[in-house]
Amino acid sequence: MNFTRWSARLPGTQRRAAARGADQGLSPAQRSEGSVPAARGEYGQPEPPSDVPTLEDFSVPEILGRVPALVALVHGPEHRVAYVNDAYAAAFGPRRAGAAAADVCPELIELGLLPLMDQVLRSGKPRTVKSRRIRSGEATDRRGEGSYTVTCLPAERVDGDGKTAGVLVFAADVTDHADAAERLRASERRHRETAVTLQRSLLPQELEQPDDLRFAATYQPGGTDAAVGGDWYDVITLGAGRTALVIGDVMGRGVRAAAVMGQLRTAVRAYARLDLPPHEVLQLLDGLAAEIDASQIATCVYAVHDPNEGRLVYASAGHLPILVRDADGTVHKAAEPTGPPLGTGGWLHTSGAIDLPPGSTAVLYTDGLVERRGEDIDEGVAALERALAGATGSPQVVCDRLIRSLGVTAEHDDDVAVLVLQHPTRQGADAELFHNAALDLLGGIEAAPRARAFASGVLASWRFSPELHDLGVLAVSELVANSLQHGTPPMRLRLRRTDRRLIVEVTDGDDHLPRRRRAETEDEAGRGISIIATIASSWGSRRTPGGGKAVWCEFALPR
Repeated sequence: MNFTRWSARLPGTQRRAAARGADQGLSPAQRSEGSVPAARGEYGQPEPPSDVPTLEDFSVPEILGRVPALVALVHGPEHRVAYVNDAYAAAFGPRRAGAAAADVCPELIELGLLPLMDQVLRSGKPRTVKSRRIRSGEATDRRGEGSYTVTCLPAERVDGDGKTAGVLVFAADVTDHADAAERLRASERRHRETAVTLQRSLLPQELEQPDDLRFAATYQPGGTDAAVGGDWYDVITLGAGRTALVIGDVMGRGVRAAAVMGQLRTAVRAYARLDLPPHEVLQLLDGLAAEIDASQIATCVYAVHDPNEGRLVYASAGHLPILVRDADGTVHKAAEPTGPPLGTGGWLHTSGAIDLPPGSTAVLYTDGLVERRGEDIDEGVAALERALAGATGSPQVVCDRLIRSLGVTAEHDDDVAVLVLQHPTRQGADAELFHNAALDLLGGIEAAPRARAFASGVLASWRFSPELHDLGVLAVSELVANSLQHGTPPMRLRLRRTDRRLIVEVTDGDDHLPRRRRAETEDEAGRGISIIATIASSWGSRRTPGGGKAVWCEFALPR
């Protein structure tokens, strides 16, 4: 086979060949006339020796035969084999000249090169594919298994009409590089899975579902790298029907941010048990964040829902505003107050409030949901408001719709946390399971019997069992007696029934919180709180915003 009758056309070779042809037949003076002298000529460098051999002086088939890469030359639209070098034959076996590649070269089919070679024949332009894999099997007899980067070059016959007559296939074995890259990708996937597992383990595995609200949350890690962020959320049942909800974001990425997030989330749950106002919780978190890591800054919003007030009382530390959608689709945005992020110090946080009537939906979220490069974050919040206005359904459905509406995908470059709560509207038989009753206590010796009579009548009308009725009246008697002895006016008794529990609460004007203590045998007082702790499912106390305190207990209803 005379290989010199073929030439592989590389990009730019045609222009260089045409220039050489145009210069042939001209004298040196004519070729240099009107042109800029070469740099080496200007400085008097010697001309290259005339005895340097040209490409035609070498045996190209011999050179290609020794090339360690795989080389094959095919001819015509059927890609009939014209030549394969020694490396190709060693990898896949000898190939019969003149046979169609589709019949004798299954490796080209597995690499997906036949359509690519058709394109090269039609366009006359080279094509390259990277890291194509040949796997072991009967077709390849396990020979040549590995990864290859293949370049297909148009080839034309020297004695032809200049049209592409064949394709030169040049394949470099990149198996080691491909395997190393795959090992690296697998390692990165394992690291990311570990980091995401750590992040998710620090988030609540299952949200608490209080009597009056319904919650759903979504967390999606950003990007495909191993670094996760510090987004978190939580729902905390405070007792007496009240619920705390929190969402926050530790700036930065990686395990360090996730660790700081875990410490802050644990601290929030501890502070929430103190039943403090939202701004006092943030004040404590602010000092703690500075102690944990002064270089880590976190934003956070903490809110408390009281079913008796029908609103969210919240405080924000540099976080994005809460959004509330009314039953008619109107969206409200929580206004000030808001303070600087946690860990900055030197700021006195304050609390605000936003209405949460029955039928409304509230959304708390991190900046990954609304922040985009090249856009103002207010535009993202406005887009979220529009999406929330049309989002109906269960809390989880609303979560999913907001994620889709804001264009958050698996390739999103920032972590996203969304917490949705709904205050459902109850009608019919479901509404009959929720009742409230209250009585103002004026003080004096008649306050206790009056409170017991009121509680007895209310509990009887709610059709409780005799046992639960008697326990409820006893709890009212002890709490009212404790308030009369240690509290100050105004005093108020409140009874609340839900589908899961009976709540008894007494408020007064004194802010001294009661505590359970062991009463001695000769003591005539000090057993009231111990009795409450014994007969009730749970009990607690808190200071009220206007001064004073509330002492409450709960009884779980039988299922």
